[in-house]
Order: sequence, then C-alpha cells, then structure tokens
Amino acid sequence: MFAHLRHRAIGDILNCQKQVSVQELQRLLAVSPATIRRDIDLLERAGQLVRTHGGVVHPDFIGGEQSFSRRAQTATAAKAAIATAAAKLVPDNSTVFVDSGTTCLEVGRLLLPRAGLTLFTNSLPLLAEPEPAQARIISIGGELRRVSRALVGGISLGWLKRLHFDLAFIGCSGLFLEEGASTTELTEASLKHECASRAGRAILLADSSKWERPMAVQFAPWTLFKDIVTDHSPNPSERRRLEKFGVHLHHVQP
Repeated sequence: MFAHLRHRAIGDILNCQKQVSVQELQRLLAVSPATIRRDIDLLERAGQLVRTHGGVVHPDFIGGEQSFSRRAQTATAAKAAIATAAAKLVPDNSTVFVDSGTTCLEVGRLLLPRAGLTLFTNSLPLLAEPEPAQARIISIGGELRRVSRALVGGISLGWLKRLHFDLAFIGCSGLFLEEGASTTELTEASLKHECASRAGRAILLADSSKWERPMAVQFAPWTLFKDIVTDHSPNPSERRRLEKFGVHLHHVQP
C-alpha cells in the first residue's frame, strides 16, 4: 500500500475509533513496525493525530478537547465581535500579551497592523500570521501543545518571570461565577495564570458557550481580571457578582 493510502486509512480508523494501538494499526495495515512508526511520525507532525503510550488518538478527542481548527470554526461571529471590542481597549504604544485561544487570535490579528505595539504571545498561529505587520511580535517560547497550537511548559514560564505587560488578553475553556476561569489542561492553566498575574490589566475573553461551564482546571479567580469581553448577556445576579469582584463587563452583539 502506498504511503498516502496508508495515511488516509489511519485517518479513517481514527475518525471511527478515536484511538487505536500501534499494534492494531500495524495489523490492520499489514506493515512493519518501522513503517508504522514513520507514518505516525509524519501524521503527528502534520497535526492529524496525537501519540500516546502504545497508541495514537484523534486530536479532537484528547481529554475531550476539540482541536484548534475545529474550535476556530465555532461561534465565529461572536468571536469577531469580542475581538473588535477587545482591540479597542489597547492604548497606543502598549505591551500586550495575547493568549493562544481562537478568540485571542482574532484580537492579535487586529493588533498586528498597529505600529508602536509590542505583542508577546504563545500562539503559534499568531506568530505564523503573514506579513506585513507593524507591531513588534515576540514569542515566549516553549513546547508546542499540538491540539491547541500553544507554546507551554517550563521554558515559557521561565521567560514570563522576566516580563510585565500593560494588558493581557486571556482565553478560557469555561467559567463559573463562583470561582472564575478554567481550562482543560495543567500546563496551559499555569501559563494563563502567570500572564494574567503579570499584567497591569488582565482581560478575559469568553463567548457565551463558556458561561457556567467550568472545566477541569481553574486557573484564575475573578479578582485577577479587570475586564471581561463577552457576547453573553448576564442576568442581574450575574452582573452583581461581577461588580462585587470589580470586573468591568463589556457586552457585545455578534
């Protein structure tokens, strides 16, 4: 079987089963261990699967977390409206951290043409945006987490100890009015918390699907944020809760 046919077959298997062992792939495709290892290496570099101990997993189903490309296709109107409002909060000549989420990417794209801004980010898609860009853009470095296309880990956290931002735009996977913002994974949680802590003004970006849907790892209480930009229309009780924590609500219409 030609390589491209094997790769297509592996993709079809993962679409059906979501995860499969290396031995099972080798048996189904009738190839040698060396061949299946090469195929897995290629598909992992292309972001089409995630290697686990003894097997592979479809990237959309790592810990129940959707892939970046899949998330980028959801709530697009809301994310665009949130990004437009958020970008207007950035004064000229600011130093800004832009988080790795899909909504934060839209903010980053709006900030890139603004001369005088310095943008720090752990977002691989933002770093890969085509020229021209007038803003200065700096990667904080780290290990690539493929499912979210975020740079995370000890290298990133080490750099952050030396940095301070005027503003930080932070995304989340879920939020809860009692506890704050949460995400699905520990390394991203650590980085989000550190960046929000090192900003003069931390701004949470969350479309309406995130409200009252806390995820596994809380990374920041409400007291860490000065603002939230969202298309969700809070009820009076939610508004009072945000006001109690000193969070300024920016409500947008998609």
